[in-house]
Amino acid sequence: MIFKKYFYILLFFLFFFYGLTASASEEVLDWQSCIKEAAKNHPDLIAAQEQIKQSQAGKDITASGLYPQIDANLNAATGRSASGNASASIGDNYNYGLSGSQLIFDGVKTINNVNAAKETVKASQENFRYTSVTVRYNLRSAFIALLRAQEMLKITQEIFQIRRGNYELIALRYQSGLEHKGALMTAEANLAEAQYDIIQAQRDLIVSRRDLITGMGRREMADIYAKGDFQVRDEVRQKPDFEAIVKGNPSLLQLQAQKKSAVFSLRSTYGNFAPTLTGSAGANKNGAYWSPRGDEWNLGLALSMPIFEGGLRLAQVSQAKANLNQLKENERSTRDTLLYDLENAWANLQDTLDYVQVQKKMLLATEERSRIAQAQYSIGFISFDNWTIIEDNLVKAKKNFLNAQAAAALAEAAWIQAKGEMLEYAQ
Repeated sequence: MIFKKYFYILLFFLFFFYGLTASASEEVLDWQSCIKEAAKNHPDLIAAQEQIKQSQAGKDITASGLYPQIDANLNAATGRSASGNASASIGDNYNYGLSGSQLIFDGVKTINNVNAAKETVKASQENFRYTSVTVRYNLRSAFIALLRAQEMLKITQEIFQIRRGNYELIALRYQSGLEHKGALMTAEANLAEAQYDIIQAQRDLIVSRRDLITGMGRREMADIYAKGDFQVRDEVRQKPDFEAIVKGNPSLLQLQAQKKSAVFSLRSTYGNFAPTLTGSAGANKNGAYWSPRGDEWNLGLALSMPIFEGGLRLAQVSQAKANLNQLKENERSTRDTLLYDLENAWANLQDTLDYVQVQKKMLLATEERSRIAQAQYSIGFISFDNWTIIEDNLVKAKKNFLNAQAAAALAEAAWIQAKGEMLEYAQ
């Protein structure tokens, strides 16, 4: 019995020492530090930025067809003919010059393609915003999870102290003949459960660290410590105008830009039925010696008109119409989903905020009841069965209050995500 007592005391100090040494080597990160690092290093944000660059380059490529196309050429050639054992020179030829062409008319097909490309750029910019919204939510969730894991480790260590004290008290009463063996075994089991909770909390802490490191875009694991609290700053107790909020959501704006791009693409497809008129011009120097002195020049117009291609252009129009109709319905569906998400996120935020207050009162009540019961049990005023129920309620209340705080903070993060706020959002 004495051996067990000192074993549990030693185990407690080992856990306490572990907490001190771990804290000394941890890198402390607050929420703003995590935001700055994620904005710089997160691969999804970097990929979204590169997508913007691709769409901008695609727009420039499409727009280049509206400008003159100029080429330079330089040629030098020599030749010989062979007859029997003799060979004769055919002659040398040199020429250089410039040639160019300019699109004059193509049924405004290229102009519509450029406008469609501009909308594609806007869509990729909204995609970056949407990616930033998602990254923020994941990062905030990971930050809250690490805060919770840190606090849970502290709570489990506090519970271990409570269970250890209870075990020592019951052990003394058992040795004095004032308590039965079942009570002692229950106290031992509770203490063993407290040890398990500490080990589990330590594992959860490691997993939460990995999640936050991934959310920041770091490549390697590190011992980090989240500095912050569970305070909800974006409470929004009064129900806001969801319709107005949805209008600025990047996922909806992205679809609207894609729809506008599809409108211009459809117009461009109709342009395939129009003739294409192109002007050309060129100037060359040509001669048998370098540098050639013979002048050559040309001017011309080229007109092309599709006559029959097996229904190709009609099929292209049909495809473009279907794509536009699909995007219209996607926009309507996304709008409806966003409105529901806002309603649900706001309601969940209100529920969790109210639940925190309930759990806070429960914790205060159980702490007070535990203090009273501890004194009552020590003088034999209440039975072990009644006392252990009160102690179990205290343990549960501590964990429930922490979980309620974390749930409220996560509900706030989900509300901010539903509004479409980006990584740099102040709250």
